[in-house]
Amino acid sequence: MRYDTATSTSEVPAALRNLDAVVFDFDGTLAELILDFDAMKRLVAQIATPFLGFEPAPNATPVLEWIDELAGEAESLAPGSGPVLSTRAMASIETMEVESAARGILFPFTRALLAGLEVRGIACGVITRNCSKAVRTVFPDADAHLRVLLARDDVAFAKPHPDHLREAVRRLGADPRATLMVGDHPMDMSTARAAGTRSGGVASGRMSMDQLRDHGADITAPDCSALLRPLLGTL
Repeated sequence: MRYDTATSTSEVPAALRNLDAVVFDFDGTLAELILDFDAMKRLVAQIATPFLGFEPAPNATPVLEWIDELAGEAESLAPGSGPVLSTRAMASIETMEVESAARGILFPFTRALLAGLEVRGIACGVITRNCSKAVRTVFPDADAHLRVLLARDDVAFAKPHPDHLREAVRRLGADPRATLMVGDHPMDMSTARAAGTRSGGVASGRMSMDQLRDHGADITAPDCSALLRPLLGTL
């Protein structure tokens, strides 16, 4: 069943009409988690050093993909060493993520927003590049509010690979064309585009609404509460 809007259909933006489901990013979208990605990369570089024979300089590549690159280099130098490097590096960043999550908080509107969507027959899910343990640290009752939660350790390929979002949509029983992917990063917009869903950008993370529009967001707002207000009213 699709939603009955809190306002008339003519007042609801096209990107929000006739929705089956909304799939959210987590960090910066539903919760505030302060992750020091520069420190994370420095730690990964230290772990990689004995495998490579030199300390690699962090670059603009996201940390998960950078670990894959470093593991590939290590494997080419010493067969069998790549998976060892990857395992150690992933364990180190998971520790940092869980420590950050212990200090993190859900945004004040998160639970009410998810409940409001569910009441209107709109299924809710989360996909995240964070680890499951970190998400559940800051959102221990996630299963009571979400029909699907897919962290990076729950899937073979994490976003921006579209299969991450496609799997969430499949589990929600939704039509991709009637699904809205909401996130605070250009990666979320590109994931939505590749998976054939709609995209909503929120400036509650590190990017502005203008930047998210420039990366293809169908609709933008300062945060999720504002984005979905045409459906839910004031939370």
